[in-house]
Amino acid sequence: MWQRLAGLVLKYRIPLLAGLLAVTAFLAYKASQVQLSYDFVKAIPVNNPKYKEYLAFKKEFGEDGNLLVIGVKTDHFFKEDFFSGYYQLSQTIQHIPSVENVLSIPTAVNLLKNDSIQRLEARPIFSSLPPDQAVLDSLKNTFLSLPFYRGLLYDPSTHAYLMAVRINKGVLNSSARKQVIDKIQKTAEQFGQQNNIDVHLSGLPLIRTVVTEKISNELRIFLLCSFLLTAFILFGFFRSVSAVIISMLVVLMGVIWSLATVVILGYKLTILTGLIPPLIVVIGIPNCVYFLNKYHSEYAEHGNKIKSLVRMIQRMGIVTLFTNLAAAIGFGVFFFTSSAILKEFGIVAGLNIMFLFVISIIFLPSVLSFLPSPKTKHTSYLDSRPIRKVLLFLEKLVFDYRGWVYGGTVLIIVFAIIGLWRLSAVGYIVDDMPQSDKVYKDLKFFEANFHGVMPLEILVDTKHKMGVSRLSTLEKIDKFTKDISTHPELSRPLSIVSGIKFARQAFYLGDSSDFALPNQFDIAFLAPYLQMKGADSSSNFSKLISSFMDSSREVARISVDMADIGTARLPGLIDSLRASADKIFDTAHYTITFTGTSIIFLEGSRFIINGLIDSIILAFILIVFCMLYLFRSWKMLIISLIPNVIPLIVTAGVMGWVGVPLKPSTVLVFSIALGISIDVTIRFLVNFKQEIHHFNHDISAVVKSTIHNTGLSIILTGLILFAGFLIFCFSGFGGTRALGWLTSLTLILAMVANLTILPALLLWMEKSLLKKARRDGKMWTALEEEDVDLKELGLNKIDKEK
Repeated sequence: MWQRLAGLVLKYRIPLLAGLLAVTAFLAYKASQVQLSYDFVKAIPVNNPKYKEYLAFKKEFGEDGNLLVIGVKTDHFFKEDFFSGYYQLSQTIQHIPSVENVLSIPTAVNLLKNDSIQRLEARPIFSSLPPDQAVLDSLKNTFLSLPFYRGLLYDPSTHAYLMAVRINKGVLNSSARKQVIDKIQKTAEQFGQQNNIDVHLSGLPLIRTVVTEKISNELRIFLLCSFLLTAFILFGFFRSVSAVIISMLVVLMGVIWSLATVVILGYKLTILTGLIPPLIVVIGIPNCVYFLNKYHSEYAEHGNKIKSLVRMIQRMGIVTLFTNLAAAIGFGVFFFTSSAILKEFGIVAGLNIMFLFVISIIFLPSVLSFLPSPKTKHTSYLDSRPIRKVLLFLEKLVFDYRGWVYGGTVLIIVFAIIGLWRLSAVGYIVDDMPQSDKVYKDLKFFEANFHGVMPLEILVDTKHKMGVSRLSTLEKIDKFTKDISTHPELSRPLSIVSGIKFARQAFYLGDSSDFALPNQFDIAFLAPYLQMKGADSSSNFSKLISSFMDSSREVARISVDMADIGTARLPGLIDSLRASADKIFDTAHYTITFTGTSIIFLEGSRFIINGLIDSIILAFILIVFCMLYLFRSWKMLIISLIPNVIPLIVTAGVMGWVGVPLKPSTVLVFSIALGISIDVTIRFLVNFKQEIHHFNHDISAVVKSTIHNTGLSIILTGLILFAGFLIFCFSGFGGTRALGWLTSLTLILAMVANLTILPALLLWMEKSLLKKARRDGKMWTALEEEDVDLKELGLNKIDKEK
C-alpha cells in the first residue's frame, strides 16, 4: 500500500505540489483575517448553572467587570494645586470615548433635603473647580462628613484615593478596548508625572487587556524564535541549506493552515489556540527529521535517489501517520470536554496535526525529487561519533546493566509518588504575573488600601415583590454586610442599605451620626423622601436605588470587591459567607446567590483543569486502542505504555517537590507530552517490527539494530523538541515558563525512557515475544517492505540515477 502511495506521490508530484501551494495560498488569505478573542468567560459551558446565574445578573444589573480603577496615595490631596490636577484628570477621562462615567471625589454628590417637594436631591459637592483653598477646605469638610464614600473613594488611615472609571462593555469585548485603555493609562501617567506621584491602575478591563497583549506578543516572539532555533539545530546536523528550508516550509505551511482553520471554523485566537502555531513548529519538525533521516540513510546504502524516496515513504509513511494520529488524539480529545475554549483548542490542534502529515507526505518527497542528490557532507551526520558513543553507551546500559535500569527507575518513581502528595491546584486572575510587573504591583496597592478590585456579587432574593423595601429585610442585609466587612480579603460592601443610610443622613440635615438604617419611628417620615412608592425613575436617587434592586424590588444586590486570593482559598471564603448568610436569612423565605466575575473565574478554572484531566485519560484510552491495533499484542501494548507513563508520573512528582501548582497551563503539559512522547515509542517499535525478519527473529540483535537505527533520529528530534519548548521559559508569565520547562523535562525523560526502559523490557520479554512472533507471523510481517520496482511504479522515467 505505502509503496503504491509513494509511486503516486512521485508520479504526480507536479500537480500535487501545485494543488498544495494553491490551497496554502488560499489559507494564507484566510489566516490573515484571524482575530484575538477578548471573551473572559468562554471556559464555562453555556448550560452551567453558575454561568446562567451570571447571565441573569448581567441582564438585570449590567456588567460587573467593566470598572477600571485609578489610585494615588498622598497627604496633600486637598491642597489646591494637587486637587486642581486631580479634578482635571477626572474631567479628561470622562470625555474619553467609550468611558460611560467616572466616580471620584471631584464627581461625588451629596443628598440634600427639599421639604417643599419632599424629595432628596442629588447635587455635586464640587460642582466646579474651587476658586481658592478656603472654598476647597469647606467642600472637603462636607465630603469627609459623608461615611458613604469612606472606604469606597478614599481610605483615611492610609491616605489613599480611588477613581473608578466605567467603560462600555461592548468596547471591552472588542479590539478597540486597547485604544481606550491606552488613552486612560496615558492620561493618568501624565498626571503622575506633573505631580511627581505614583499613579496605580487596576481592574479587570486593564488586567485583561495588558495580559492578552503581553501573551499575544510573546507568542509571536516565541514562534519566530522556535523557527530560528529549529533551523539552526537542523543545519547543525544535516549541513544542508535545502534540508533546512524545506523543513521550515513544511512547518510554515502547517502554521498557516492552523491559523486559517481558526478563521474557517468561526473561532478567534484565545490564550490556548494561540499556543498552536508554536506547537505546530515543534511537532512538525520531527516529521521532517525522520523523513530526511530515512532518505539519507537509504541513499547512503544504495545511491539511488528515487528508490530512496520510495523507501522513505514506504518505511516512514505508516510510522508518521500513527505518530501524528497519536498526537492528534492527545489534543483532539479536548473537543469532547464541556469547555468552549478547550473544544476550540482540541479540534484546531487535532485537525492541523493530521494536516501536517498530509503536507509532509506530499511536499517533502516531491521537492526532494527535484533537488540534487545528497552529498557526502549531507549524510556525514549518520556516522556522527559523539552520537554513536551515546548510542553505544545506551546499548551497554540496556544489555549489561539492565538491573540498574530497573532499580533506578523504581527509585525515581518512588521519589515522584512522594512528590505527588505535595501537589496542589490553584490559579489566580492575575495568573503568574511576575511580582516586579507594574500590573501586579498596582493590584497589590489596591488590595492593601481598598481590599482588592475583583468583583463579587451577592443577590438576596426575597421571593416577594417589594420584599426589599421591608425594614426587616434591610436589617438582615445590614447585618450581613457587617459580617462581610470582617473578612480582610473583602472591601466594604455596597448595597441598597448604604443608599438608605445615606438618605437618612441627608434627611437629618447631614449629621454623620445619622448614617444608619431608619427605625420603626422615622421610617414613616423618611419613606416619601426615599420614594418607596411612586418613585420618579428619572431622579438621581432613584437611579442609585435601582442599581441595587431589580425593577420589582424583589431582589437586592450586594457588591463587594475582593483580593485576588486564588482558586484554592476562594471556595472556603464563599462557604464562610454562605454559612453567615444562612444564619441571618431564613432559607425558606430568602435565596442567596453568589455570582460575579470572581465566581465565574473560579468555575472556569475548575472546568478547564477537570476538562484537561478527563481529556488526558480519554486520550490515553484512545492511544491504547491505536497501539493495540498497530501491534496486535497485549504484551507489546504494555511494553509501549510503560516508558510513556513513567515520564508523566515523574513530571507530576517534580511539580509537587518544587511547588508548581496544577492549573490550566501546567495540566496542559501532560497532554502535550503524552501526544508527543508516544511518537518516539511508535517509531522505535515499528522499526523493531520492520527489522525483525532481517535478523531471523533474534530479539537481542534486533534491539541493538533498532537502538542504532532510530536512536539518531530520536535524539535529534528530542533536542529540537527540548529546545522548542525551552523557549517558553523566557516568558514573563510563570504559567508559560512552567509549561516550557516541564514539557521539556517530560520529553527528555520520555526520550531516555524509550532508549533504555523500552529496549530493556523487550529483552526481558524476549522469549515471550519470540514465541509470539513464530506463532503469529502476521504480527511481525505487517510492516515489512516489498522490493522497490521503479518500472512497476511508473517512476523509471524520473529515475535519473544509474
